[in-house]
Amino acid sequence: MGKIIVYEHANFQGYSKEFTRDIANLKDVDWNDCISSVKVIGQPWVAYEHLNYTGQLLVFEEGEHSFVGNQMNDKITSLQMITENLLNPQITLYEHVNYQGKRRVITEPTDLSRGHDNDTTSSHKVQRGVWLLCEHSDGGGFRYIAREHEHLPSYVAINFNDKLSFLRPLLPGRSY
Repeated sequence: MGKIIVYEHANFQGYSKEFTRDIANLKDVDWNDCISSVKVIGQPWVAYEHLNYTGQLLVFEEGEHSFVGNQMNDKITSLQMITENLLNPQITLYEHVNYQGKRRVITEPTDLSRGHDNDTTSSHKVQRGVWLLCEHSDGGGFRYIAREHEHLPSYVAINFNDKLSFLRPLLPGRSY
């Protein structure tokens, strides 16, 4: 399925540890708040700022990531592997809560800030894949992972109503 190798310093320096399954609290394995670079083999992983997969998040797709970025450097507390099928992604966005108003089906990375749908989305249904939803068109600000078969009737619940500007499906890793 895949694995993530974490390193205590940037550029894959210092101590390292390999994970092949989710870990809700890196304190349990003496790796809390000390990750600065990662390598991912296979499926993507999501790194979270707090335990139990909460707080700010970063997505790491297959490849080498020599620095996790200033916002998350030495702040990662939980790791979760994406296990869903990521082929043929599809999400439906709705203008209003409870899947009301104008709807739009998305199947590829989309910068909503360049069109009529910027900051107008209030709910979604994920048909296939896993999606990264972002507050800003550069992928910054509040980020949310929308998983396959998730129906989120109101972005108010996650303090994201009318803030979506960019979304993209997560990319599948190679099969091993």
